[in-house]
Amino acid sequence: MRESTILVLGKEVRVFTLNAVVVGSGAAGFSAADRLFRFGQEDMAIITEDVMNGTSRNTGSDKQTYYKLTLSGEDSDSVREMARTLFNGGCVDGDLALCEAALSTQCFFRLAECGVPFPRNRYGEYIGYKTDHDPRRRAASVGPYTSKLMTESLEREVRRNGIRVFNHMQAVKLLAENGKARGVVCYDSEKGEFTAFCCKSIILCTGGPAGMYLDSAYPPGHHGSSGIAFEAGARGQNLTEWQYGLASVNPRWNVSGTYMQSLPKFISTRSDGSCPQEFLNGFFEDPHDLLSKVFLKGYQWPFDVRKIEGGSSIIDILVYLETRKGRRVFLDFRENPLGMEPDYSSLATEAHEYLLKAGACFGKPIDRLAHMNAPAADFYKEKGIDLQYQPLEIALCAQHNNGGLKVDLWWQTSVEGLFAAGEAVGSHGVYRPGGAALNAGQVGAFRAASCICAKRKGWPEPCENLIEAGVEEAMELAEAVESGGDNLERLLREATQRMSLTGGPIRSLESLRNAASEVKAELAGFARFARAPRERLGAAFALRDALVSQYVYLSAMADYIESGGASRGGALYVDHSGRKPHDGLPDEFRYKLGGSGLIQEAAFIDGECSFFWRQPRTIPEDDDFFENVWKGFRECGNVF
Repeated sequence: MRESTILVLGKEVRVFTLNAVVVGSGAAGFSAADRLFRFGQEDMAIITEDVMNGTSRNTGSDKQTYYKLTLSGEDSDSVREMARTLFNGGCVDGDLALCEAALSTQCFFRLAECGVPFPRNRYGEYIGYKTDHDPRRRAASVGPYTSKLMTESLEREVRRNGIRVFNHMQAVKLLAENGKARGVVCYDSEKGEFTAFCCKSIILCTGGPAGMYLDSAYPPGHHGSSGIAFEAGARGQNLTEWQYGLASVNPRWNVSGTYMQSLPKFISTRSDGSCPQEFLNGFFEDPHDLLSKVFLKGYQWPFDVRKIEGGSSIIDILVYLETRKGRRVFLDFRENPLGMEPDYSSLATEAHEYLLKAGACFGKPIDRLAHMNAPAADFYKEKGIDLQYQPLEIALCAQHNNGGLKVDLWWQTSVEGLFAAGEAVGSHGVYRPGGAALNAGQVGAFRAASCICAKRKGWPEPCENLIEAGVEEAMELAEAVESGGDNLERLLREATQRMSLTGGPIRSLESLRNAASEVKAELAGFARFARAPRERLGAAFALRDALVSQYVYLSAMADYIESGGASRGGALYVDHSGRKPHDGLPDEFRYKLGGSGLIQEAAFIDGECSFFWRQPRTIPEDDDFFENVWKGFRECGNVF
């Protein structure tokens, strides 16, 4: 690594020249740095806005899952079978699915070796369980903080190996020229100055564009940086495909699993917390049908349009409707729903048998929760909310982007030298098994690092002129924004609220078009109307990045409808010629199920979006004749 300085607009700017840079410090980012080092590339560094922020370190669920090949018992399984499971989720490229399946065990064992305590029996088998969209028992977990423990374990390896971590460095511009990545411009929030990195390869591990939504399960410190990737020329893929689910508002945390299986009461209030009332029972003739649907939300946590009519996702819709009225929604564990203890034998068979086996057919919701999963109740108590004495505010929140940046077999984007790993990548398609995201981030880091270390060695080409132009652009924006006042909180709330209402789980063509036009106008005038003091310039760059992402995503959603797309996955597209799943719902909840199975790609060029549709790449044919594979492997012909 070399350090130098250049003069930009009369100010000295530090420039670091090195082979590779990893942007982001979550489970994917630390894994990418760990792999680069292990594969022999020591001339690299991590750039991160805040090493203690991000989704991997600060979020989880009732039982956060890692998805991999079955490693215990007599269940049959194979790499190809797991690849087919991933591929069958819809709009998934088969070669990426095969990589995620083939490397799932190696990446899983690396985490175990780094100290992640995945449970195994006395004979050494890593025990698994079935997760959603999983035909086997491929899931593993170390509890609600699985990704946090992954991140911490990988960070220890990175620190132990002396890999440099540039903390408080927010990537604000990716430098690219003639379709090739050349470097990164960062804002150093500690020093209040800009720093640049000239490099041959970049691995973007900054997660999904979490800063777009108001109703969000992402931790507040995570906003993503998809916008700068789009501006650098990286294409998006499957941007329409999101996961939404019920989550607490403060702290942001999925209320899946036992939080629902303990059968809490749903109440709503006015904005000031007054006039509490139960609101679900008006949509159900049978109170035990209501309770059974609530129970199933524990298993079927993500909102799924296939499960609205006669299924548990009607609960998501009813919560969404209540919040859209301006009311606040709470889970109340202090009292039984409908003012009476359930007749457990009248619940759906699955719910009754589960609660009976758990010995939880008694008491109030808090009693059942504490009996079945005391740590779940303790979690909120540690955050200042004692569920025994107060309700928990929730909303239908954005939780994970199944789409993201388009990548090839080596997790390289459409910009040469710009790789991506983790949620920034759009490899999942419409449906994915629970926990597939954690595995995909580790596999993506492995593949990107492998390619860089084998094919992209050496020093980068000089890029002083490109860096100077990029830093100058960032400085000019900062100077304009810093010209007086601070309106970022208002602008951010307005922008994210608009996204939750128009680009969330319920979407219509007219509202998407209108919202995209509004965002485009705001981007065009950003330097004129956004205001922030110097200590909040990082937030201004994050807001602008979120607006770029919003424009591309909203445009992609509108294009999906215009191309004949129908409701699928986590999105209900309003279709007035469709049917309503319940007579009590407004007409805007008419929809049709469907989808062509084609992958939508998105490009953002000179402030405009264009879209391309293609068939998913199929799972490659198996070449398992050992001598042929061995010969190719020795010569690297069959690898790179």
